[in-house]
Amino acid sequence: MASISSSPRTVEEIFKDYTARRAGLVRALTFDVDNFYSQCDPEKENLCLYGHSNELWEVTLPAEEVPPELPEPALGINFARDGMQRKDWLSLVAVHSDCWLLSVSFYFGARLNRNERKRLFSMINDLPSLFEVVTGRKPVKDKPSVDSGSKARNNAKRSLDGQAKNNSKLMDENYGDEEDEHGETICGTCGGTYNSDEFWIGCDICERWYHGKCVKITPAKAESIKHYKCPSCCTKKGRQQ
Repeated sequence: MASISSSPRTVEEIFKDYTARRAGLVRALTFDVDNFYSQCDPEKENLCLYGHSNELWEVTLPAEEVPPELPEPALGINFARDGMQRKDWLSLVAVHSDCWLLSVSFYFGARLNRNERKRLFSMINDLPSLFEVVTGRKPVKDKPSVDSGSKARNNAKRSLDGQAKNNSKLMDENYGDEEDEHGETICGTCGGTYNSDEFWIGCDICERWYHGKCVKITPAKAESIKHYKCPSCCTKKGRQQ
């Protein structure tokens, strides 16, 4: 865990820490859900789900320090796994994880003034909660359409000679069969649902979608990208080398 001296202090730093931890938990409860589910073996000791500030998640035993350096997530999430429907258990974990994320952020924000705390909560509240992501309580929207959301992939996927391919057709081939099955696209970083008013970009490796702002890619920058690789895929490649 981070030391006190390295802990986030400003509203922006705390929100950055929140979004990173949240991204790890979103991944655990969505993209990596089968792996997460298998790690929560009821036969093991009390386990907790942690979201780390490097956007990774971890199922492990609680901290041994008393009191702990940071607020601790819900203890023993694994014990209820086999006694509930899978979706209900995941929803329960999501609720507890939402509470934990808020507790960590406001632990860091204990020295903020009233207006700063209000601004921090407003920034956090603009994002869907983990419970909303897991249960789909937010309005369901279609995958990026050919003439709006696919612009991100049109920008990122370009031919070697610099001329744009017929990416509308590519989107239809790659995702046409999935649209009926998966009616909702969520950002691989923040878990937000697709909005045609926002710029999105798709990873050519894992095929997850991201808000451009979440991965710091602008429409102009996307124009020069032939094959986009998201931060997670870049990290995985770096570890393999």
